Amino acid sequence: MKLEQIEIPVNNQILNDYWSHWEKLKPFYEYEYNDDSFSKRYHYLKDKNFNYEELSTIIRSYMEPFGISEKQETNLQSLHNGAVAVVGGQQAGILTGPLYSVHKALSVILLARQQSEKLGKKVVPLFWIAGEDHDIEEINHTYTIVNETPKKKIYDVRSPKKTMASATVIQKDQLNELLEIIFKNYGETEYTNDLYKMLLRHLEHSTTFTQFFTHTMNELFKNEGLLMIDAAFTPFRKYESSFFEKIIHHNEEIAKVVVEKEALLNAAGYGSPINATSHNANLFYVHDGERFLLERKNGHFQDANGLYKFTEGHLLDIASSTPEKLSNNVVTRPLMQEMAIPVLAFVGGPGELAYWGTLKDAFNCLDLQMPILAPRLNITLVTRKVEQLLLNYNLTIPEVINGRVTELKEQFIDSVQDVNTKQQIEKIYNMLEVQYKELGSYLTSQTINLDAIIKKNKQYHQMQLQYLSKKVDQHILIKHDKTLRQFNTINAEIYPNETLQERIYNPFQYLNEYGPSLIEELCDLPMTIANKHYVVHL
Repeated sequence: MKLEQIEIPVNNQILNDYWSHWEKLKPFYEYEYNDDSFSKRYHYLKDKNFNYEELSTIIRSYMEPFGISEKQETNLQSLHNGAVAVVGGQQAGILTGPLYSVHKALSVILLARQQSEKLGKKVVPLFWIAGEDHDIEEINHTYTIVNETPKKKIYDVRSPKKTMASATVIQKDQLNELLEIIFKNYGETEYTNDLYKMLLRHLEHSTTFTQFFTHTMNELFKNEGLLMIDAAFTPFRKYESSFFEKIIHHNEEIAKVVVEKEALLNAAGYGSPINATSHNANLFYVHDGERFLLERKNGHFQDANGLYKFTEGHLLDIASSTPEKLSNNVVTRPLMQEMAIPVLAFVGGPGELAYWGTLKDAFNCLDLQMPILAPRLNITLVTRKVEQLLLNYNLTIPEVINGRVTELKEQFIDSVQDVNTKQQIEKIYNMLEVQYKELGSYLTSQTINLDAIIKKNKQYHQMQLQYLSKKVDQHILIKHDKTLRQFNTINAEIYPNETLQERIYNPFQYLNEYGPSLIEELCDLPMTIANKHYVVHL
């Protein structure tokens, strides 16, 4: 395994400026990303009062059904004794969801490890599972490579309700069938059987999307000490009861400052990542696992359809007695995280970095401080097969991303065309034009009007010539199929669907080829959070 650092264009302006033009972003974030900030943030946290014992007990109770490793036990004890945390999270996707879920977990683990060494204090890695999210369409699919092309594989079971991932029951037979198809697409290796059986075992012990996700992530990262908590876990919700009350008390003020900050963010050229409104309560009411977004209207908190309507006092009673009936949205989730967990740094992707930029004043409303934002690691995995193809065609990863493979493929197709045959077909095509024109003129001179029939007859012959030309092209392409498949393989693996690999495939595509030790090997690489794109040659 070899590690390489490359530069590729950063299409996200706010991420680019976060690393290179910090002065422009100071109004939107609390800390610049450097060692001094980590030291300041650590001392800030140690002056705050967190219920470390209760928090560690809740995380332990959540993780116990999934199994707790020695390193996880050590981290739970450290948290119990007052350790701070690096936190990152993701939705509960099938087979962990896209690779960037794994990259986030890697980022959390490596950053916690590095800051433990630099600060000389224990920092634990914690993965926040967004089990309260209800957009199942975002997490019910993955991709495999079929005939050198990325193909979407969907768990196509629809729920009549928009239930949270942690409340959405999975149909095991259907998901089992999907896993079978996915692994058939991967192909048989020495690791396939064990990986497949492991997933079936976890599926058997899972009822919801979130449980299956947690089982899978825990299998991959337990030996690295990664702690996990589901945002929708009822004991965690009860722990957050007073924090919900605080959000409700300051609800209008939070909405106001977020709208104002987003307007400033937009004026600075970064867009409007959340389209905030001043009447949004930024909380959901949960009924039978389904979430209903609340807004403030006529002195009440109510959903858009008026099914649920609460006074502030009633909502405060819910927060106090049954907080599991409340859920956060994109605005209040970071605030809740800050109140519930001693967050040294939050690891997020470009989208998260953008919407957190609207929240600095919302933190201040609650006498909180925005934590350090750590952009997650960006990684491209290169298999040995693709590595050889890159060498054969003298290609680099940035060139692939910039479309060079497509250019080479088109050039190759042009170079192998049968020019003589095409010229012969074109000659016949032109001759037909002339002959039909002469025929039409002759018939007209004889006062015979068959223009429509002549036109239709000519089009028929032209279609046959076009069909013949396509068949010639197909024959040539079949003759050179091996080379074309190689070009397609490079694109499919490195830049599938014209986007980064980490947004398309899940880690099992690579675990199936290189084995479960791949995760441990990635965690041992000297990667750091920085303005870099890492290429891992497997």
